[in-house]
Amino acid sequence: MHLKKEILTKFKESLAAVLPVAAIVLALCFTVVDIPINSIILFLIGTVILIAGMMFFTLGADISMMAIGESIGSHLTKSRNVWFIALICFILGVIVTIAEPDLRVLADTAPIVDTTVLIVAISVGVGVFLVVSFFRVYLQVKLAYILIIMYILLFGLALSPLIPNNFIAIAFDSGGVTTGPITVPFIMALGVGLASVRGDKTSEEDSFGLVALCSIGPILTVLILGIFNDTSSVTSSHFVVTEYGNIKEILSAYGNAFVTYFEEVAIAILPIIIFFIIFQFATLRLDKRSLIKIAIGMVYTYIGLVLFLTGVNVGFMTIGYFIGHQIATSSFYWILIPLGGIIGYFIVAAEPAVHVLKTQVEDITEGRIKGKAMGYSLAIGVAISVALSMLRVITGISIWYILIPGYIFSLIMTFFVPPIFTAIAFDSGGVASGPMTATFLLPLAIGASEAIGGNILTDAFGIVAFVAMTPLVTIQMLGLISKIKASKEITLSVDLGNIILSDEIIEYDVEEDY
Repeated sequence: MHLKKEILTKFKESLAAVLPVAAIVLALCFTVVDIPINSIILFLIGTVILIAGMMFFTLGADISMMAIGESIGSHLTKSRNVWFIALICFILGVIVTIAEPDLRVLADTAPIVDTTVLIVAISVGVGVFLVVSFFRVYLQVKLAYILIIMYILLFGLALSPLIPNNFIAIAFDSGGVTTGPITVPFIMALGVGLASVRGDKTSEEDSFGLVALCSIGPILTVLILGIFNDTSSVTSSHFVVTEYGNIKEILSAYGNAFVTYFEEVAIAILPIIIFFIIFQFATLRLDKRSLIKIAIGMVYTYIGLVLFLTGVNVGFMTIGYFIGHQIATSSFYWILIPLGGIIGYFIVAAEPAVHVLKTQVEDITEGRIKGKAMGYSLAIGVAISVALSMLRVITGISIWYILIPGYIFSLIMTFFVPPIFTAIAFDSGGVASGPMTATFLLPLAIGASEAIGGNILTDAFGIVAFVAMTPLVTIQMLGLISKIKASKEITLSVDLGNIILSDEIIEYDVEEDY
């Protein structure tokens, strides 16, 4: 009975997340843009599959991925061998990143370097910075200090003449796509496990921040790749739009994609399962009931990811490209800017990892930070980022005019907001930029850029980077508002206390006089 209730809850959440985006797309198809009917059918089937995938994935992540990560994290810290823990963190970082589905979407779309080389480089970057994250928690170093140092290093390298201009947008995009539906539940839970063992006053805020640092590693490694690769002659992507002639071809496309992702997700998740089994026999030794629960959760996660990736890659990529391309060639191409904002506002709710983050935040803070407030802050941030991305596609302005001021403002805010909000904000940046961004918003930008005749590598790519940046500002603004409200409440309570105390003194004096 409890499981049925959980499934129903997740189904309602998935509907609420996906239907607004679907409604916007359909409204555009029947008003502004002329989309082939078969592409609309393709999209509708993908929407249904996507809803089912989100439902099973979020249920499975809650049951299994979070439990595995937290168990490994808490047991790792019991080891006195710091370098052994660091090695395990590195291996885990590489394994879960290779398993990340939206990373492959970016790697397959970006023509700057061989797909396998790009995936390996990004995975190593995550592994290295998961080790950095562990040492930060272990040594209790303030997250803001590390973020400031690392982003100064990143921007210094990116602005140097060593890095080709075509590499910059994709490098910053890679930091966003690596923290998706597989990586986020596992790494966030690992952080909870690492921090919970300490149990001191900073353990709550140290539970967050791992995703934030792990987003930096891929940017750095891809920038380093840029030193050894000349892409000055590359202006187009590997993105290909497939049009289907009839229902049979559409169903065949979904059938083929289902088989493909059935195999790919199995290969991706298998290393995580093997690693957990080894850890179980070596040190965890969880009871039979916990193991059965985790096994069931992994099945749900697997089914959910297969369905999610099938729906989003087949159904959403094509229609995203068509919408971007057709609007950009029309006389009202400027509508891409407000339209991007509206789509961005609603699409973030369809990112599976966002649900994981909101649940984690509410659980760890015991409800003091509300998931609903975080959801609105993320939605506003992503709306701004997609609108800015469409502005950049239309005008061709440099990515630096937006990225540099955004990150400077975000890093300055770390000195004024509670540390836990800084950690959550920088985690949110990675979480918001998941498969929906890579498979719908990126094709939207590519279609528009191709139609205008822009350079896709410098104008269309970078949208993931923007989606990863704006939540840093909006979530920290939420923290600033919370801080101001808390200080007002403290002032009010002190004032009330003084009034009460004054009344008691007056009453006491009267009694004494009497």
